[in-house]
Amino acid sequence: MKNFNSIRKNLFFVLSVSSILAQAQNFTDGILMPSKTICAGALLVQDQFDTYWEGTTKRINQNMGMMKMQGIVPMMNYGITDKLNVLAMLPYLRTSASAGVMSGWSGFQDMTIGLKYKALKINDFELIGTLSGTLPSNNYVAGHPMAIGNQCKAVVGRAILHYLHPKGWTATAQGGYIARSNIKIDATNYFTTKVVNSNEVAMADQTHYSLRAGYYTYRFGIEGIAEQMTTHGGFDIRRNDMMFPSNKMDATRIGVITHYRIKPLKDLHLVANMSYTLDGKNVGQALTTQIGAFIAFDFKNKKFYEYQTN
Repeated sequence: MKNFNSIRKNLFFVLSVSSILAQAQNFTDGILMPSKTICAGALLVQDQFDTYWEGTTKRINQNMGMMKMQGIVPMMNYGITDKLNVLAMLPYLRTSASAGVMSGWSGFQDMTIGLKYKALKINDFELIGTLSGTLPSNNYVAGHPMAIGNQCKAVVGRAILHYLHPKGWTATAQGGYIARSNIKIDATNYFTTKVVNSNEVAMADQTHYSLRAGYYTYRFGIEGIAEQMTTHGGFDIRRNDMMFPSNKMDATRIGVITHYRIKPLKDLHLVANMSYTLDGKNVGQALTTQIGAFIAFDFKNKKFYEYQTN
């Protein structure tokens, strides 16, 4: 078997990027690193759109133009044992708009640390669970249309069913529940569906489901993915109004995930992925791309880890 193979959105950006980050740092796939082996690298990500949904109404806001979020996401995956891994990631993000007068923001966003455990293996099927937590890494500005995040703390639990045929055909289904904390904004009152005289905003929990399938060899792999993010609460953006952190944000996305390994370069692992938002509520119809490079080191044998297949 091969051993190596975002949060949601405060204002338009974070939901789109969160799904890409989740794929990238292995919280939703079926791959674990062997004991005392670390895999580390980084992704370059870009999320952009000029069309979005106010509730279920699709529109273009000429005052914003093309909205972009770009960033780099360092991440690592370490094998405590063959069945238990620890994972971590910390994105650095930058937002911008091609029109209007609003300036973008940049900085480190939220630190995510979690555990991934292989609970059961039967023939070519594996049952895997993950538990992770997300904390803001600094006091970045939240509650702004160009914000890089929303200062929300979260605990995420996932169940993953992974299938890998000896000839390389693979499929993975996963479901996750995202429990989110309330946040505080720089205002003493605000309006949702009523006036709230407080700086605290209640954030609804979310669920995230995905199904991916494709074919992998030692050298090259490709998978198609479909995913659904649903917010269990919140309200729609009012016509011509700004987005608010506690809006109901749903998204249906499809994409493709690819990888290529370069054996002469210590099995350097290159990835190139793309996804697109087909439908949603209170989110941008975003095209998200990512490219990245990863390498693994085996601390037991004190050498770069060579990936194996069977």
